[in-house]
Amino acid sequence: MMSMTFGVSSSVTLLFDFWDVHGPAGMVLSVLVVLLLTVFYEVLKVWRVWLGSRSQLAPPPYGAPPACRSDSSSVLESSPSESSLTPMEPTPPSGSTRNSWLLHGIQTLLHMLQVTLGYMLMLCVMSYNTWIFLGVIVGSVLGYFLSFPLLSHF
Repeated sequence: MMSMTFGVSSSVTLLFDFWDVHGPAGMVLSVLVVLLLTVFYEVLKVWRVWLGSRSQLAPPPYGAPPACRSDSSSVLESSPSESSLTPMEPTPPSGSTRNSWLLHGIQTLLHMLQVTLGYMLMLCVMSYNTWIFLGVIVGSVLGYFLSFPLLSHF
């Protein structure tokens, strides 16, 4: 049965059978790998926030109500009664619609990667090894410290 308390051993099995650590050198390398994975996790969070803010700057999609469009020249043109009387010519989807779907697809893939990596890091912490736990904490702090100031530059 696995111990349910934190220990400072240099022997641990992380995530998979082949990641079996025995000795201090293996533990240092494993902590470094976990730390880098956690930094990457924090960078992914910032990247997703940046992509989300970028998608909100995009123009409203085709078919959006005229009141939502910023290119209307008068209040009368943007009123629902006037726009319902004006025949609308269907136009093919523009490149921005395709770009928004592409952006949404990229955000979905990044979300999937972020959730997978988050659960893997949680399972690393659940090995109840103090060194691995500290590697996740230090990686999270370092990743936050390095990546979140980048948001102000976008």
